[in-house]
Amino acid sequence: MLTQTAIRASAPPTYFAAPPVDRVVNSRPPRDLLATILHLIGAVVSYRRNTELFGENEPADYLYKVVSGGVRTYKILSDGRRQISAFYLPRDMFGLEFAGEYSCSAEAISDAKVLVVNRKTLTALAGRDAEIARELFVLTARELQRVHKRVLLLVKTAQERVASFLVEMAERGSAGNAIELPMSRQDIADYLGLTIETVSRTLTSLETCAAIEVSSRRIVVRNRSALNRMNG
Repeated sequence: MLTQTAIRASAPPTYFAAPPVDRVVNSRPPRDLLATILHLIGAVVSYRRNTELFGENEPADYLYKVVSGGVRTYKILSDGRRQISAFYLPRDMFGLEFAGEYSCSAEAISDAKVLVVNRKTLTALAGRDAEIARELFVLTARELQRVHKRVLLLVKTAQERVASFLVEMAERGSAGNAIELPMSRQDIADYLGLTIETVSRTLTSLETCAAIEVSSRRIVVRNRSALNRMNG
């Protein structure tokens, strides 16, 4: 698997040649400041499906933003089971750690392109510019909110978990009621704390009651109100 060392070795020569802090801050655009800054100081790296971006307990030297494809973060439990903690889709940022090491591992769900940003460089910029610091604070708050929602998700019934997941994916997507899932059903099961059989049965049940229509990894929400009622 691709480790942090391999990422550094495979990156373009200009990968770590970030512009001086003063130059970046003084030339900032009025809109989409953080997004523009990330592209100025980061580099887009391609990952093949199931390639590791970073491993649990590795130094948290980088932040990541999905450009295309998707990424899952996960832990391997003591009994060998995999617990997926989050899915990150285009425009999502991850790797926002509160300590010096990554608390989980990250892999590409499918072939993906990810913007990789040196954490120290971004921190230095945030220390010089209040707007960058504010946007980073907002991102961190959103990540904490995501963690809180996941804790609540795991106390729901199987049907409520699957319905909640579909509602979340529909809200994060850009295709209206059509949901293109880049992750497998095993991924969904490991995220929801269910077996793959339970996920499949629940999807069939939701399709039978006309809440959704399932076609491989494409799901169309037919009755969003019903799905919202089911998600607990």
